[in-house]
Amino acid sequence: MTKNQRIAYIALLAAQAVIISLVERAIPFPFLVAPGAKLGLANIITCMAMYTLSAKDTIKVIVIRLILATLLGGTISTFMYSASGAVLSFFGMWMVKKLGPNRVSMIGVSTTGAILHNVGQLLVASLIAQTWTVLLYLPILSFVGILAGIATGIMANFLLTHVEKLEYYMYLQQSENAG
Repeated sequence: MTKNQRIAYIALLAAQAVIISLVERAIPFPFLVAPGAKLGLANIITCMAMYTLSAKDTIKVIVIRLILATLLGGTISTFMYSASGAVLSFFGMWMVKKLGPNRVSMIGVSTTGAILHNVGQLLVASLIAQTWTVLLYLPILSFVGILAGIATGIMANFLLTHVEKLEYYMYLQQSENAG
């Protein structure tokens, strides 16, 4: 992929992630047992970026999404929660992905990201509330995160295997990693 193609692809993924984030914000809480929980649909784009781009370029997609989604409809507090979740989620997903496709599927990578996103957000909440009791919400959010991670992993896997250009980018990324 040429430099211009890579830049355009990063911009395209970031734009899709921003749109998904804004649409998801408009959806009322889908989980009655876990107030505040979201589906994490932008994780689909993060998974696609992780499997088709370098780690550095994936971070660019995430940072662009965080900044633009905050500017288009967020607050400083939503940025803090989103950023902490995204940072922890990315590093966890990246480490799990490094185990290789024979050990962990994209669904496992996505689920790891969903759970760690919740951990990151709860850590920020506990710092703001100045109490660690906020972390008692983690088992409930983890259950929801597992379900959402499985769903987003399945969707990302479907897109990567059924969209011809994405298959090509994934092949290029695997070739770069192998070489």
